[in-house]
Amino acid sequence: MSNINPSDRLKRLPPYLFAEFERQRAALEKEGRDIINLGIGDPDTPPPRLLIDRMTDVLDEPGIHQYSPSQGTEPFRAAVIRWIRKRYGVVLETRDVCLGIGSKELIAHAPLALTNPGDVVLVPEPGYPPYRSGAIFALCEPYVMPLEKSRGFLPDLDGIPADVARRAKILYVNYPNNPTGAVATREFYVKCVEFARRYGTIVISDEAYAELYYEDPPPSFLEAPGATEVGVAVHSMTKTFSMAGWRMAWVCGHAGVVEALRAFKSNCDSGQFMGFQRAVAAVLDGGAEDMKKIRDLYRRRRDTFLNGVRRLGWDVPTPRATFYVWFEVPSADKNSMAFAERILEKTGVILLPGVGFGASAEGYLRAALTVPEERLSEAVERLGRM
Repeated sequence: MSNINPSDRLKRLPPYLFAEFERQRAALEKEGRDIINLGIGDPDTPPPRLLIDRMTDVLDEPGIHQYSPSQGTEPFRAAVIRWIRKRYGVVLETRDVCLGIGSKELIAHAPLALTNPGDVVLVPEPGYPPYRSGAIFALCEPYVMPLEKSRGFLPDLDGIPADVARRAKILYVNYPNNPTGAVATREFYVKCVEFARRYGTIVISDEAYAELYYEDPPPSFLEAPGATEVGVAVHSMTKTFSMAGWRMAWVCGHAGVVEALRAFKSNCDSGQFMGFQRAVAAVLDGGAEDMKKIRDLYRRRRDTFLNGVRRLGWDVPTPRATFYVWFEVPSADKNSMAFAERILEKTGVILLPGVGFGASAEGYLRAALTVPEERLSEAVERLGRM
């Protein structure tokens, strides 16, 4: 008899419902069905030419294939500092920046680097699954902060019980928000700083979608007075420059938090390819026009999808940022899983059920705008036929 079983930590994780949609998609494609996948947030367009050219230019440089410092090279971190200062007016030093192998890795590892068993981690719901799973792996207690439409999908910090707040070691916030597309206000970030100071909590602001906005540039948590004294921001190049497989991100802000993450990472990974770092540094310095082109692309896709589903009579709000559209299930039965499964079976279109992002998100669906406009139009046509 096998003595191999998943750990208790792994067993504590909620079921990963999206894996079931991948299984169904593969089965339907094997039958010859044409599937339009609006489920995964994986950009379908290539990275900017500047990024590719810079990477290939450095491949023959001496030492480029050796280990990188765990916190990232000096040129990479210097480019991050320049970009943060230009974008937000926030002045940082190189010690305030640490490279990440994607933002997922930084977010999931933060509780292991910054908490002790039994601490509370405040997680938004709906939200990115690693907020909760990282807390569980660190033997912490996740405390759910529901994101409700009536509050603009911002958590109610004042509604957190005092005994929970006193035990809270990490407060995760995520704006622009996945999956809702909501954008935070500067006033909200000021409240986050006040909360952190009152209870000794570390704020981790996930800003992976900071450059995928449609109107005004969204603010950063780091812009709030005192933010770098209580927390950090996590940025990702994955969505900004359509380079999901490159796995490039950084954490910046409070030097002590950054150093704790660097120390943890030095025991778990060996940095990231220095060629990637050189390329990202170049595009941070000179890629503003590329960012604008990517935003314009998703704006066209957003409008194509919204105009189509609204013609079907669906009540779908306009997202202010991200390449996701978050909307209520357009039927009397608000069971998001049943509706999404019915959509997939009858039309071959994948929409993610809100319940996959947490119980508080039941009754919603998420569509990712990561297919060309003509495929979005076809998806809407299929939905209309259903």
